[in-house]
Amino acid sequence: MTHHRLVSLAALGLSAALLGCSTASSNGGAMSSSPAPAAAASTSAPTTQGWRNLIDPSLSAWRGYREAKVPAGWSVADGVLSKTASSNDLVSRDEFANFELEFEWKLHPGGNAGVFYRGSEEAEKIYFTAPEYQLLDDAGHADGKSRLTSAGSDYALYPSPAGVVKPANEWNSSRIVARGPHVEHWLNGQKLLEYEAGSPDWETRLKASKFATWPKYGRLTTGHLGIQGDHEGELAIRNMRIRTLP
Repeated sequence: MTHHRLVSLAALGLSAALLGCSTASSNGGAMSSSPAPAAAASTSAPTTQGWRNLIDPSLSAWRGYREAKVPAGWSVADGVLSKTASSNDLVSRDEFANFELEFEWKLHPGGNAGVFYRGSEEAEKIYFTAPEYQLLDDAGHADGKSRLTSAGSDYALYPSPAGVVKPANEWNSSRIVARGPHVEHWLNGQKLLEYEAGSPDWETRLKASKFATWPKYGRLTTGHLGIQGDHEGELAIRNMRIRTLP
């Protein structure tokens, strides 16, 4: 190579080195600043990580208990599933064994409803087989006088603590986790209760309840979800989603 070409290449190399240093310094400054904030949690049902939205305009995930179609009285508007009067219960078209279920709900003053899980359609009503997550206006309904039948309870078996449910006409956030015999009820970010289906404690509570003579109550390991509709009054549910657990 000629001396002229060597000088030119050296100059070119020095320029590249200086550019690299400048870039590294710039990157280093970004890395030393505060980290970018984490993405906010989505309020809608995501399509990843196994979550499945259970409310769409056609209510494709649901039908009436022992019916082929959604019964009259249930409707969806702006992502909110609602009823204003007594109607047949809804049941999920699919069955679930181990799952995590999340939803938001509100009731009118004095309202009473429930969400069922692991139920079958062999009896007259889903509550002959399915445990119930109680939805209630504790302050305005007689069932609110007992913690065994108050909002968030495993109806008539396991009580929920007082002071967690919000007043009528305000949105509550609920979560049910079921994995094998282990079940948890959550309300507004607080774990209300947990139990082991079939355990000695569960069996004792069952025998003391109105379900004692119902042979399959709470014993199914997989089954339908249900939303109680046969009580009078308004019920609204939104952001209902589920994912299966191992």
